[in-house]
Amino acid sequence: MPFRIIVVFLAALVALPALALDLKTPFGSIDGGELALADWAGSPVLVVNTASRCGYTQQYAGLQKLYDRYRDEGLVVLAVPSNDFRQELSSDEKVKEFCEVQFGLDIPMTTITPVRGGDAHPFYASLADEEGFAPRWNFNKVLIGPGGTVAGTWGSRTKPLSGKITRAVEALLE
Repeated sequence: MPFRIIVVFLAALVALPALALDLKTPFGSIDGGELALADWAGSPVLVVNTASRCGYTQQYAGLQKLYDRYRDEGLVVLAVPSNDFRQELSSDEKVKEFCEVQFGLDIPMTTITPVRGGDAHPFYASLADEEGFAPRWNFNKVLIGPGGTVAGTWGSRTKPLSGKITRAVEALLE
């Protein structure tokens, strides 16, 4: 009898729909147009919710250095400015100017986007629902592997060039 219960349970698991991150719903691009994570399928993508008036804002420099180090191997670093923690500038134009002037940023960047709660972008909503990860503060990081699955998540205190992140990126680039 226990064997039969296990077989029924496993059959039910197989019948469940596969959970997947929403990589198709595009973000607005701060440069105009759209950015969809699905467009970078086959490449690792580090997605970071950012803010211009945060104690961690200096991490923009590390994000740019990480991108510069690995972009030719295929890494994408996507900055997602958000005002969910009330530390972002008032417009996309101001965010773009700030990042270019202060950090020389040329990583892909979205428009100001909600990343948590009921208004969260569908990528972040699916990340919370399926991975149990929602940004607790600015500069939380999510590494999406080339196959579209979560390869790692880190909080604000983990710097972009930390060994934890660079080792995870390098493993995906091999």
